[in-house]
Amino acid sequence: MKLMVFSDIHGDWNRLQALLETDADYFFAAGDLTSWGRGLDRAGAILARKARQVFVLPGNHESHEAIRQFCEKFGLNDFHGRLIQAGGYYLAGLGYSNPTPFGTPGEYSEEELAARLEAFKGKAPLVLICHAPPRDTLLDQIRPGLHAGSRAVRQFIEQYQPEYFFCGHIHEAHGQFVQLGKTRAWNVGRAGVVVELPPVEGVHTAQG
Repeated sequence: MKLMVFSDIHGDWNRLQALLETDADYFFAAGDLTSWGRGLDRAGAILARKARQVFVLPGNHESHEAIRQFCEKFGLNDFHGRLIQAGGYYLAGLGYSNPTPFGTPGEYSEEELAARLEAFKGKAPLVLICHAPPRDTLLDQIRPGLHAGSRAVRQFIEQYQPEYFFCGHIHEAHGQFVQLGKTRAWNVGRAGVVVELPPVEGVHTAQG
């Protein structure tokens, strides 16, 4: 089972079209297709080509209600706060970021992020996709010594150790990979990351 995970397109429609040409079973947009929510319909026209395979999170530049309506309009899957099963894995998604200095529409407090992540605890093997990166890692580093990720996301990863973790949000960290315990973690950025998940023993077909 092959996943394409990308984030922070911010209106780069040529890049979005190129991502949709990737050979993958599932496409996960991990937030910020737009800047300040402008241009969602243009994104939808592109993503609709593979609508049933596309799962969308709101970043900090989009509200969940806007993404919910967007997914309904274009036949996409609203992935915010959801847990699905495919290929023997649990795949979980949580959009929004921890608070920023910019007052964007998609922000949660650390306490709310932690509360919403609780819905995914105990699920294994788990693939977790968030907009916000874990705090104090290469995935949230703006420059050496300056980090802007989520403490709640970091705590969840350390405590529950998903097999895979993907995020975006901090543009300066796009493309970075870290190993957090057993968790393989990427800040995917607009270039995206393709990962082929190894088969889970005893599972032969995907479950919707």
